Amino acid sequence: MASEVTANETGGGRVVVACFCATFLPAETLHVYRQIVSLRRWRPAVLTWKRQHAARFPFPEQDLTVLRRSPWRELRRFWYRRMRAAPVPLSARETRALLEELDRREAALLHVYFGNVAARLLPALRVSRRPVVVSFHGADVLVGLDQPAHRRATVEVLQRATLVLARSESLLDGLRALGCPREKLRLHRAGIPLAEFPFHPRDWATAAANGRWRLLQAGRLIPKKGLATTLRAFAEFLCAWPAATLTLAGDGPLLEPLRALTRELGIASRVEFTGFLSQEMLREKLDAAHFFLHPSELGPDGNQEGVPNALLEAMSSGLLALATRHGGIPEAITHGATGWLVDEGDAGALAAGLRSLADESPARLSQMANAAAIVVAKNFSQTQQVARLESLYDEALKIAG
Repeated sequence: MASEVTANETGGGRVVVACFCATFLPAETLHVYRQIVSLRRWRPAVLTWKRQHAARFPFPEQDLTVLRRSPWRELRRFWYRRMRAAPVPLSARETRALLEELDRREAALLHVYFGNVAARLLPALRVSRRPVVVSFHGADVLVGLDQPAHRRATVEVLQRATLVLARSESLLDGLRALGCPREKLRLHRAGIPLAEFPFHPRDWATAAANGRWRLLQAGRLIPKKGLATTLRAFAEFLCAWPAATLTLAGDGPLLEPLRALTRELGIASRVEFTGFLSQEMLREKLDAAHFFLHPSELGPDGNQEGVPNALLEAMSSGLLALATRHGGIPEAITHGATGWLVDEGDAGALAAGLRSLADESPARLSQMANAAAIVVAKNFSQTQQVARLESLYDEALKIAG
């Protein structure tokens, strides 16, 4: 491991890392916010094109820059997306503005979230001498890469980056397949703040006796979350346990189609749609539930998961998770030991898994839940992963000389 950068080596104070996010921040990117604001040895400066959800994601204004966009950006977007099927690169003016801001901030390193955003920054990456770290989180490994121009841009990002980070081994495999030099690849998992999701023992015996099993799924209502599979599996589970309930926590474009599916399946009265929940409200739902569902699947556009944060939070809180053999999920769940895994899109197998767990002894369920929480604490703690990220920054700086 590269030696740590110290204040003396950089002339006093913390070393500055410029964190580039196209938007700072969409509601579903809490994990990025946690990562940035938890840095300790490095000082984050955020560069963005758009500030969003400022109350939800507060950040010191003096450390945040909203970069000016080209006045021709709509025309350029039309040309590159419609006419050339290519990422919209920085204009010459935008490139100068980014490089000048990096100089003004005296940033030692640039960290770009995500791979598809880095493809748009290529004009700057080609001329900047700063080390660059690029994080890939899931969709940016596959989505759009069937288009030659997008694929070429992504491959160039992989060649120019100093280090390339991915949230799961499965994403690392995808980056290797794209031709990323193996010596650049590093596993950097999303970390969760364990103290915010303490283990909460469940009363499995009472649920088994009265049949009031409470099921929960949390996350964006988008295709890769497998929500239709959840609803179909729950409809089957109700045949054995008619007093059970299901809560879907989150918002997104599939809300109305999912509501319609509950009516079609005849389960609307047993399913609650909460919309977006604050972290406090989500923790209440986690603590009240018995089983957490996350049957992720490959989206129609190639979108896939790393290791979902919602899944890790549920496991940390003592919930038993049922999920799919998708993306990085098997890196967090061992089937039958720390949770339950089925194939993507298999509602029947998911329902069978729910029935199997509901029929288990309370002692066995407690054992599995405890084992799952231990896995999260060992491999996915925010403290551990932020420390690793800072060590990777150190390494990138050393590689760049």
